[in-house]
Amino acid sequence: MALIGNALPRRCGIATFTTDLHQAIAALRRDLDVVTVAMTDHGCSYDYPPDVLMEIGDQTIGDYARAADMLNYSAVDVVSLQHEFGIFGGEAGAHVMQLLERLTMPIVTTLHTVLDAPSPAERQVLDRILARSTRVVVMAEKGRELLHDNHLVPDGKIEVIPHGIHDFPFVEPDEAKATFGFAGRPVILTFGLLSPNKGIEIVIDAMPAILRRCPAAVYVVLGATHPNLVRERGETYRRGLAARAQALGIADHVVFLDGFVDKATLLDAISMCDVYVTPYLDEAQMTSGTLAYSFGLGKAVVSTPYWHAKELLAGGRGVLVPFADPDATARAIGQLLLDGGRRRSMSRRAYASSRSTIWQRVAQRYVDVFEDARSGACQARC
Repeated sequence: MALIGNALPRRCGIATFTTDLHQAIAALRRDLDVVTVAMTDHGCSYDYPPDVLMEIGDQTIGDYARAADMLNYSAVDVVSLQHEFGIFGGEAGAHVMQLLERLTMPIVTTLHTVLDAPSPAERQVLDRILARSTRVVVMAEKGRELLHDNHLVPDGKIEVIPHGIHDFPFVEPDEAKATFGFAGRPVILTFGLLSPNKGIEIVIDAMPAILRRCPAAVYVVLGATHPNLVRERGETYRRGLAARAQALGIADHVVFLDGFVDKATLLDAISMCDVYVTPYLDEAQMTSGTLAYSFGLGKAVVSTPYWHAKELLAGGRGVLVPFADPDATARAIGQLLLDGGRRRSMSRRAYASSRSTIWQRVAQRYVDVFEDARSGACQARC
């Protein structure tokens, strides 16, 4: 089988997802040859590992056709397409159809974004992808709803498979805090690639109120600035966040750990936090890998009510606060920091309920879908 999408060492959430899914399937099914076709953004180059069969330059039409020829020639049984509008070239990512329309094997498409109000071009491209796909995977029930209502995709064609997480033991934060130099301090954490839609400034604005209740608290922002943002504006956004903290007189309580860290460092960093926060500004966020990871490590989560968070944190598994509301954010975080019993209960509940989404189990669900797609294609040919 072949996965098509971004791949590490490219720095983005889809690259991490594609690589993790690849590794999980390869570990689960050692009898299965798994390769990746990596999407490469214009003007960039990456030192891809050997299991990347080839790469496609997102703006190079000929690459899409050559990738299709390679996959057809290699007798790949199933293709797993990781779709996000921004990773393929052409208007609304239309270049990907130069690949999909040439492939001779079943295609299972994982949609990392499903828009409630797509532009005409986005709707047209997605409808073409859906028509060419044997099965479609989304990571939240909201995705199924939108595909059914807005694109008339039958329920039987849609599979809801949650974002995978690493199988990491439940640990209390104290040991990890010492490793990062925050021993004895309440730690609030956000991680991921920095960009203005992440809402980090809302938590910074909430920090003065949090510090009045928990004077030793620290807000740790872990992650590099998104590469696309760096290319367009440099580090203006990060510097603006630091200046905001300085102007509020809380610079000593807002720590930026700049870098795209490896998996082990990332899991240790999540382990050290008392409260994880995703203050995203846009409701239309179908999937958040950072939320899935933190929830899966048993963290008490405070989040705005974007689609993924509303589903994952329902039933008291986390705390939802209004968008762009520093006061509500401060109250929610402060209450959890002060109420250790409630925070630990929430953490244990999150950890227990996330065991069904460890990568081994998620990979098995994907393999089942791939086998169903291949079986259906074989029956159709017969």
